[in-house]
Amino acid sequence: MTERQTPQAKNERDRPWLMRTYAGHSTAEASNELYRRNLAKGQTGLSVAFDLPTQTGYDPDHILARGEVGRVGVPVSHLGDMRRLFQDIPLDQMNTSMTINATAMWLLALYQVVAEEQGVDITKLQGTTQNDIVKEYLSRGTHVFPPVPSLRLTTDMICYTVNNIPKWNPINICSYHLQEAGATPVQEIAYAMSTAIAVLDAVFASGQIAEEQKGDVVARISFFVNAGVRFVEEMCKMRAFGRIWDRITRERYGIENPKHRRFRYGVQVNSLGLTEAQPENNIQRIVLEMLAVTLSKDARARAVQLPAWNEALGLPRPWDQQWSLRMQQVLAYESDLLEYADIFEGSHVIEAKVAQLVEDSFAEIDRIQEMGGAMAAVESGYLKSQLVSSHAERRARIESGDEKIVGVNIFESTEPNPLTADLDAAIMTVDPAVEAGVTAALKDWRDTRYQPPFNHPRPCKALERLKEAAKGTGNLMEATLECARAGVTTGEWAGALREVFGEFRAPTGVSSAPVAVTAEEGSAMSEVRRKVELTAKEMGVGKLRFLVGKPGLDGHSNGAEQIAVRARDAGFEVVYQGIRLTPEEIVTAAVAEDVHAVGLSILSGSHAQLVPDVLERLRVAGATDIPVIAGGIIPNGDAEDLRAAGVAAVFTPKDFDITGIIGRIVDEIRKANKLDPLEVPA
Repeated sequence: MTERQTPQAKNERDRPWLMRTYAGHSTAEASNELYRRNLAKGQTGLSVAFDLPTQTGYDPDHILARGEVGRVGVPVSHLGDMRRLFQDIPLDQMNTSMTINATAMWLLALYQVVAEEQGVDITKLQGTTQNDIVKEYLSRGTHVFPPVPSLRLTTDMICYTVNNIPKWNPINICSYHLQEAGATPVQEIAYAMSTAIAVLDAVFASGQIAEEQKGDVVARISFFVNAGVRFVEEMCKMRAFGRIWDRITRERYGIENPKHRRFRYGVQVNSLGLTEAQPENNIQRIVLEMLAVTLSKDARARAVQLPAWNEALGLPRPWDQQWSLRMQQVLAYESDLLEYADIFEGSHVIEAKVAQLVEDSFAEIDRIQEMGGAMAAVESGYLKSQLVSSHAERRARIESGDEKIVGVNIFESTEPNPLTADLDAAIMTVDPAVEAGVTAALKDWRDTRYQPPFNHPRPCKALERLKEAAKGTGNLMEATLECARAGVTTGEWAGALREVFGEFRAPTGVSSAPVAVTAEEGSAMSEVRRKVELTAKEMGVGKLRFLVGKPGLDGHSNGAEQIAVRARDAGFEVVYQGIRLTPEEIVTAAVAEDVHAVGLSILSGSHAQLVPDVLERLRVAGATDIPVIAGGIIPNGDAEDLRAAGVAAVFTPKDFDITGIIGRIVDEIRKANKLDPLEVPA
């Protein structure tokens, strides 16, 4: 063995990475209890999940927040919530990651003020705000403002933290959701690096950073990366990321210190790749994905958080999160992983794969730069259409069996699963009463924020100052801190900036996506196309019209986009207006467009409130002949309730055959219009 391959001396054993679980739900009080419990179990950092109203700048009593409060994270509506979230948790001893983007500046301001109230020196604060708005336009959907002012908010935060909170990572450029939206490894690398270039160019052009601070800025840029189950390719991707970042920061920005150029990344391994079918298989998937980002010492993650085995079923319980934490601890403390130098050094296979990824990624980065950079490529729709296309191709490979997923399209027979024998007990549910409680507490805050014991100043002056700052060119962080200290709410802060900046509806990428599944004679797609054409003819319409709707604040649009693309390819005229619609807007569009079916996609858990609302509004509009189909992460009991309420069909992640789903939608249209079933050849 070479010297590099021998075990390191005992005192050279690597320190483990930061171990986190991504957590937050219901209320600030409940989440605080969960955090303190997780820290007592050996978790070494906090990773805060915020609910969708908080992420998109709405208060819990806003119409779009209905059904979303406390579901996918914790609601933080004002300084009082942030105080309760971190009560009895010393912030000078924490490394806190906050998964927040459009409202990142606001949440960091609240965090800083709570730290000040604890008597903490803010220069000692350590942690990360995700603060990557580009991937929100492309995949996650919690953007608020247009690209230019969004980039300004990001820039101002970076400059403020470098100058005032030097241990804080003000941006965590996030390729994680790009992979879930269909990105190949090359696209994931290229789009993340193009975002980093756009951000650094803006920061250095802002005039807020001295020349000698440029290295400090680059050193505070971190990345949040996805790791899929193809763990050798994923490990090579991490090595390629490091080489590309080193080259960009050295050649484009002249950063000489290698420590400043280090690729610093954290990971959550793939969540949307977890399966509802045979969910016990998710355990080995999670472990393999974790190995991708820990095996290679020279490209090892600095922080890792793992999903829970049952995330495709619903909200994980504390025990499920503990299981994921224990996976990390077994690897770090029981295995010999941390005793060795990089075990891939000198591998011709790994080197060739990494070199190819680097070459292909730079080619795509150059293509994006020729378009004017990441922001221009977002606004033109190029990046989104590329992701929709890649995702459609992957889905087609799964449906054809070319890409195999155990328990889904291969080895589907199974013994009864004791983990899911009681499905209602296999996940955690959020009490619907939570939303009413949070909304009532918000009203109380608004009514009493000026009174003892806190005596906040009136928020109107702070909000006016924020709007004036937004109209100018100065850094927005000080005005935001003033709003936090004045007791301003999340919705008030974002609302003030909406007045100045406006809002943005990102391109959907659906209309420009190429055909992913062709309709060769005898194929499943050709039979579905035949059903669509015959049904349209029998109904006396030129084309069947299908509205795909995303009610509420859930921005995970991947599934809706794939249904829309496949329905288009099957011969439907598709109405898809993107994310963040109220039930009223969806029904208005359905009636105006005279559609023959409505498909609703929700992954956030708000289906129980929003889907029945759509059904009731269709009834009031006299459109009860339009079948409504629901899709998303919908527990069995909820699916039964939706069908009882009048939903024609419910599809969940186990229903991976999109062409088959489109065929079922045609069947429901025929049933609603009292047409005889069509016989389809076996």
